[in-house]
Amino acid sequence: MRARAPQAVVLALCAVVSGCGTDAESSTRERDVPPPTAGSGPAASPTVAAPAFTSSPTSSATSSPAWSPAPSPVRPLGRAGKWRITTYYTAVESYHGGRRKAVRGCPELRCDDGDTPLGSYPEDFIEIIQTEGSGRITSGPHRGRYLNWSHSVGFWLDDTTRDSAGRPLRAWRSAAADRDVLARGQRFVVTDCGRDGAGRPVEDEVCERFRRASWTVTDLFRPGYGGEHHADVYIGEETGPGFARSAPWYTTLRDATIHPA
Repeated sequence: MRARAPQAVVLALCAVVSGCGTDAESSTRERDVPPPTAGSGPAASPTVAAPAFTSSPTSSATSSPAWSPAPSPVRPLGRAGKWRITTYYTAVESYHGGRRKAVRGCPELRCDDGDTPLGSYPEDFIEIIQTEGSGRITSGPHRGRYLNWSHSVGFWLDDTTRDSAGRPLRAWRSAAADRDVLARGQRFVVTDCGRDGAGRPVEDEVCERFRRASWTVTDLFRPGYGGEHHADVYIGEETGPGFARSAPWYTTLRDATIHPA
């Protein structure tokens, strides 16, 4: 494949590049088309509460109360209890095995020829990269670098993982969402985790970890892939073998609620 300016770096929501959660839905795949330059998705407007009357600090018992507006509650983004939050991560070569397979692509972020040999890696590692979008190399001449992948570019070597604008992904910070609901740059927090992929209440420890994070939309889904109440969030590197099967953070939150951060 010949590629120019893999700045798209990724996008596809989840190629999963991993994914989009334990549903094995890929985030990078859905983020693979560069988003429009214009922001999309209306920002939620605050609910205006009825005015409240409070006594002025300087008023006497006989003075009239001074008018003061009460704080306005903030509306959730999109529809409360309707969000699906999926997750994606960066694979680590040393946690994967299988027959080694040669990879060809771009030797750097920008290149004119995408058919350069990039090394040989375990088949399992390569497969996960094509789902999650990136993998850290731990052996050979490219040790310490990243093998990244997107539908629009194919494979390329890089010094970091990246969002669609070419900026490094930030664990528990970077997110992708549907442009019809959340514009690029929108910050949000998960306020209600809803249920997990199996339909059970999310464990308290897992939910608390998601609630503590503050996400920023840096990628936008390709039209038709994300869904108007779907966000895909980046949780960093895998931490051991079998990460996708055993890590509590690699999950899907269903019927979740999010608010502006």
